[in-house]
Amino acid sequence: MADVVTSRTDGAICYVTLNRPEKRNAIDREVLASLVDHLGAAERDPAVRAVVLSGEGAVFSAGVDFGMLRSDVGEGTPAGFRHRVRGMQAALSSIETLEKPVIAAMHRYAAGLALELALACDLRVASADCELGLPEVRLGLVPDVGGTTRLVRTIGYARAKELIMTGRMIDAAQAHRLGLVHDIAPVGEHLVVARRLADEIAANAPLAVGMAKRLIDLGEHAGTHDFLELELWAQSLLKGTDDAREGARAAMERRPPKFSGR
Repeated sequence: MADVVTSRTDGAICYVTLNRPEKRNAIDREVLASLVDHLGAAERDPAVRAVVLSGEGAVFSAGVDFGMLRSDVGEGTPAGFRHRVRGMQAALSSIETLEKPVIAAMHRYAAGLALELALACDLRVASADCELGLPEVRLGLVPDVGGTTRLVRTIGYARAKELIMTGRMIDAAQAHRLGLVHDIAPVGEHLVVARRLADEIAANAPLAVGMAKRLIDLGEHAGTHDFLELELWAQSLLKGTDDAREGARAAMERRPPKFSGR
């Protein structure tokens, strides 16, 4: 049986791929657990400076595995259901808190749980023909694996209400206007565009990139004073690194820096 998630490393970039093309990369708990394992391995690999997450086959992902959903909705108690979904929430939260940047490279379709997964990534690239949305209300449900929370945080309260309550699927151009997608790729080139973005990030000091990611996430809901204090603590830790010294030397010598991640 093929692995439901695969990964490979090319230079400083790790490609992690949903690998259920026969199921349109539908996501179940096995897929989420495997994703966490592969992304955790990428985080521990000092050679990896950025991760690109994509889907094998015709689409990025059709969303939740309906076989799992039917079982979850039709069986057990509300408490048991909450326990199962809480575990899925934790899986996506662990992706969000990786100290390396994760870029979702989406093509053709990213609905429901697939978009929730992409929202847990730091940046999102979509092919020009990609459709995106959270259509859970059409199934009598709500986005419950961070979709409501992260969509509000990403595009704002009013627009999130519109997309979630209508269950509307939108195209890549509209997603880009809303700030849901950072870059639109020509059809078939979503990985190329994501790689270009990943390479741009990977050229920077990896410790600083990871610290910047966590600083932004942790400071988002902090008051101005607390956010400024977080900046000071982060900078005070980074200033003693080899990379900070190399960055200063390279700037004075007018040459590209050679960061070591130390």
